[in-house]
Amino acid sequence: MTFEEYTVLRSPALLRYAAVLTGDRDLAQDIVQEVLARVHARWHRIARLDVPDAYVRRMITNEFLSWRRGRWTRLVPIGRFAEDHRPVSVAAQPDTATVYAERDALLSELARLPRRQQAVLVLRFYEGLSDSEIADVLGCGPSTVRGYASRALATLRVELDPVDLHRNTPALVRKDR
Repeated sequence: MTFEEYTVLRSPALLRYAAVLTGDRDLAQDIVQEVLARVHARWHRIARLDVPDAYVRRMITNEFLSWRRGRWTRLVPIGRFAEDHRPVSVAAQPDTATVYAERDALLSELARLPRRQQAVLVLRFYEGLSDSEIADVLGCGPSTVRGYASRALATLRVELDPVDLHRNTPALVRKDR
């Protein structure tokens, strides 16, 4: 497969992964563009790998973890990045405004986590990777991945607001410790 074929085939998936990781489609595009420029320079070696996608995903993750470090700490994601998702049944869907409000609340909380914890949650729940696969991407051990996930999930614990239970619309409320 040529580099051009690879980018046409895999760019949308790589961009979605980076968008979930960063919480911002514009920054995701910057990161994917930067990584693909480096991939192009090394394509003859990367193409020979058993799973070039895993290597490129790791490059995107590393770029996210190190890219303009000072700038990432001030960003809170706004807007939508999952426009590709279409509901199967319109009748079973909750209020659209509620869905977006909950997603924005979750993204805001996710953005407050340290980058490695963010990366672990995205790799686990969005990409569906196992602890050992995440450890390969991040360059650490599976026990470290479990520790990051545990701390991240403890930080993100949510509970249903009792007032909203009567309206059958769950609200995300940060649980006090």
